[in-house]
Amino acid sequence: MDEAAPNLPPDGPPLPADVSACHALLIEQARALLDLQEVRTELSQENEELKLTITKLILQLQGHRRERVIVDPNQLPLDFGDDPAAKQALADVVAEAQRIIIEYTVRRELNKKKPSRDEKLPEHLERREVLADVPEEQKECPEHGPKVLIGYDTTETLVFERPKLWVRVTKYPKYICPQQPACGVTQHERPKGLVEGNRYDTSIAAEIITSKQAFHLPLYRQQDWFAGCGWTPSRSTLLNIQSAGAVVLQPLADYYAELVRKSGGLGCDDTRVTLVVPPTIPVIDPLDPRSRRIHEVLSQAVKEGRKSISARFWIYRSFLLPSNVFDFTVSRHRDGPDEFLQSFCGTLMADCWSGFQKIELRTDARILRGACWSHARRKVFDGCSSHPQQAAVLLALIQQLYDIEDRAKGLTYDDRRALRERKSCPVLGRIREYLDSEALARVLPKSVFAEALNYLRNHWDALNLFVKDGRMPIDNNDAEQLMKQIAVGRKNWLFIGSLEAGNRAATLHTIVSTALRNDLDVRAYVKDVLDQLLAGSTDYHSLRADVWKVSHPEHVRTYRVDERRDAADRQRFRRASRRLAGATRAG
Repeated sequence: MDEAAPNLPPDGPPLPADVSACHALLIEQARALLDLQEVRTELSQENEELKLTITKLILQLQGHRRERVIVDPNQLPLDFGDDPAAKQALADVVAEAQRIIIEYTVRRELNKKKPSRDEKLPEHLERREVLADVPEEQKECPEHGPKVLIGYDTTETLVFERPKLWVRVTKYPKYICPQQPACGVTQHERPKGLVEGNRYDTSIAAEIITSKQAFHLPLYRQQDWFAGCGWTPSRSTLLNIQSAGAVVLQPLADYYAELVRKSGGLGCDDTRVTLVVPPTIPVIDPLDPRSRRIHEVLSQAVKEGRKSISARFWIYRSFLLPSNVFDFTVSRHRDGPDEFLQSFCGTLMADCWSGFQKIELRTDARILRGACWSHARRKVFDGCSSHPQQAAVLLALIQQLYDIEDRAKGLTYDDRRALRERKSCPVLGRIREYLDSEALARVLPKSVFAEALNYLRNHWDALNLFVKDGRMPIDNNDAEQLMKQIAVGRKNWLFIGSLEAGNRAATLHTIVSTALRNDLDVRAYVKDVLDQLLAGSTDYHSLRADVWKVSHPEHVRTYRVDERRDAADRQRFRRASRRLAGATRAG
């Protein structure tokens, strides 16, 4: 007789009576437990990834804008044993760090011994004397009679007045031969102006362009600025003057673009900008290689009912020439950079966007792409929270690369390449060895630190390219920082109203950004360039910002040069002090 099944709760299923059925039930339950355990593991991993993502986003919003690697006192130094090469390298590091510290210390002491800064106001400024005399009743003493003037105490006070607008009335005398109408009228040739009738001087255009592109003032704010000076223009008037200036400056911007393409080394980056979809979609122009992409993107936006799209500003910064060139495209498709770089031959420093990754194949190695070590360091830094020990090793090695670059500043291109081959190559070898080591074999494939490792491994050849080219920087920070000129302005003017406005902004940013890179008074440079171009000059070489500054030293902002030099000296001193401290601990 079969035994009765044990009693179960009313809401539970009955247990089978035979043994085989019980075995089957147990197997089914075991499988369910394994599935639940697998789901639990996946959820736990997803939860950790979400926590890391939240931490990363919080750091982006509230954290430092740069990696601050603090040496952990519990972190053991890398042990290279009794390798003579390692000892010699350590001795070289100590000697180089001591030299930098001594030079900085001596220079700082010499600066302290210089006479104190002259606080007098500049001598070239206009002086207007004001007599602050005492009242008449105080000029006479009740006991001794009239007082005698023995001299003056003088104070100087700087006063600001709003810029003054004035109208230049030009008279053109007319000469004729009496009683000889066939001879006609003789008169001075009218100069070419920005707008019809030469109603607005180039100084007005230079002020509008400088305010918009250098100081990020949209046109509606410039209305208030000019109104305070006594002239209240409409926004359309300001836009027309700006547009006329851009047309005149276009040949010089094209000249800068051609110079940059011939320079042999470029840094490239891009940023978003909102473009309003025009009411009429431009037709495809067979002579314009970009018209097809413009037509496709805008047609798709109209089809989807969108009022705006995400367009792009691109920056191309030359390594060798002090020139920056901006470009505008309606999308981030690779045909934008490909079209701009179709005649470029050399090294391109850019991020690892997919449009750049195959550029060597597309151009038959005419363009070699280098990857940015700053991006690599940032990704490793983001993985510190999940893998602090492994990340610390990579960050220390990457820091060694930057220390070598710090020593390479001021060297010629050939000497810099030689230093990199001698010092950076061994460090890169140790990074590669660590990437392939067992210490990183168990990193979870979906973690943030694993993304950093994949970035290093997948772009290893591009990250090593800087060693072979002394002209090339180790990272793309200089080019990426130029995107601030767009980002700050974008917070003010918000969007681009048309394709024409996007191309015009790229032209004006090219001129203004290059002037800023050369520490020029932007307004003075733009005005002089407009005057010469309107006069028919095609000597674009003399209008180059780096050439123009030589003949116009009064318009060079020398204090910017001093600020960068002092900041670089302080940074080299801090890094040398850190290297010396690290070498002392290692020794």
